[in-house]
Amino acid sequence: MKYMMKKIKNVVESSRFQHFIMGLIVLNGITMGFEVSSYYHSNYNLYFEFFNSFVVTIFTIEIIMRISVYGKEFFKDPWSLFDFTIVWISLVPTGGGFEIFRVLRVLRLFRLITVVPQMKKIVVALLKVIPGIASIGALLTLFFYIFAIMSTQLFGEKFPQWFGTLGESFYTLFQIMTLESWSMGIVRPVMDVYPLAWMFFVPFIFLATFIIINLIIAIVVDAMNEMKDENNKTNNIYCYEQGSYIENDVKNLLISKDQKIHGLLNDVNNLKNQIIALKTKENYLVESQEKIDKKFNQILDTIKFK
Repeated sequence: MKYMMKKIKNVVESSRFQHFIMGLIVLNGITMGFEVSSYYHSNYNLYFEFFNSFVVTIFTIEIIMRISVYGKEFFKDPWSLFDFTIVWISLVPTGGGFEIFRVLRVLRLFRLITVVPQMKKIVVALLKVIPGIASIGALLTLFFYIFAIMSTQLFGEKFPQWFGTLGESFYTLFQIMTLESWSMGIVRPVMDVYPLAWMFFVPFIFLATFIIINLIIAIVVDAMNEMKDENNKTNNIYCYEQGSYIENDVKNLLISKDQKIHGLLNDVNNLKNQIIALKTKENYLVESQEKIDKKFNQILDTIKFK
C-alpha cells in the first residue's frame, strides 16, 4: 500500500502531470469560447459535451489522487480547497434549477492560478495587500463622498442628469475618474454654464486618478518586491544550510580519514612490536641452541676421553 501511495504521489507531483493538467485547462477554455458561438454550438455541441465530460473526469481523478496521497493535509491547503470547489461545481448537474452551475463552469479556468507558479505568486501578493488597499479604498470613498456632495450642490440644479442626486454624482465622478468622455462629454458642457468649473474637476482628476490609483499600484508593486526579497532570503538560507551540510560532511570525512590513518599507524606499531618480540625470541633460541650444542660437544668429548 505504501509503495502504491508513493507511486501516486510521484505522478501527482511530476512536472509532466502538471503540464498535462495545464494543457487540459487551456483546451477547455478554448472550447468554452467556441461554445458561445451559435454556429459551433449547433454543429459541434456533441463534441464539446464529450470533451467537457472527459475534462471533468480527469480533474475528478486528480482530486481523488491528491486526497488519497495527502489525506487531511489536502483540506488544510487553501489552494487545494480552491481546486476541490471548482471541480465540485463542475460535477453539479446543470438541469433542474441548477442551470447557473453551467455558467459557473468557466470558473474552471481559474485552476490555471494553482498550476502556474507565477500566477499564484501574483494572487498571493494581491491578498497580502488587501489591508493596504482597503485603507486606500476607505480614503477614496471619503474623497468621493466629499466631492459628490460638493458637485451636487454646485451643478445639480443645471445638470440633474449628472449631479441631480448624491448617487448620480457618485457615478458621474467615477466616470470622470476613469477618464471616459470626461472632457467633451461632461466637463465642457458644465463649463459652458459654469466657466470656473475646471477649478473643481481638475483637482479631482489629479487626486483621484493620478495619486490614489497610482498609490494602489505602488502598494501592489511593493508587495511583489517583498515577496521577491522573501524568496531570495529563503534561497540564501537554503544555500547557506546546504553549504553548512557540505562543510560538515567534509569535516566528518576528514575526521574519518584521520581516524583510519591513526588506526593504520597503530597497526604498524603493533606489527613492529611483534617483529621485535619475534626477533628477541629468535635470538634467545639461537643462544639456547648454541649452549645446547656446546654442552653436547662437551659430553661427546668426555665420552671419547673415557
